[in-house]
Amino acid sequence: MGGDAQPDCLKAHFSECVREAEDGTPVLVTRHGRAVVAIVPVEDLETLERLRASGPAGGLASVAGRFEDVPEFADALDEIAHRRNRRPRPELEE
Repeated sequence: MGGDAQPDCLKAHFSECVREAEDGTPVLVTRHGRAVVAIVPVEDLETLERLRASGPAGGLASVAGRFEDVPEFADALDEIAHRRNRRPRPELEE
C-alpha cells in the first residue's frame, strides 16, 4: 500500500491501511494531491493529544527554570555551549 492513499483507493484497501498503521507506519490520505488526513497508530494520536493539551507552556520551555539550583546541569549546559562554539573552555580558579 505504501504511505499515501487517495480516498477511492483507501476505500478498497482500508484493512491494509489499518494494518500498516498498527505496525507503526502512518498512512497519509490525499485528495487532489494534497494531504487531508492520516491514519496513525493510536499511540501517536495519544501523544499528539497530550502535546496539544499541554500547549506551548508544557513543552521544553516549561522546564527552563527548574534547574537553576542544580550546578551540575548548569555546568553541563556551559560545556555544551563551549563545544558548539569550538572554543576551549576557560579554566576557572576556585
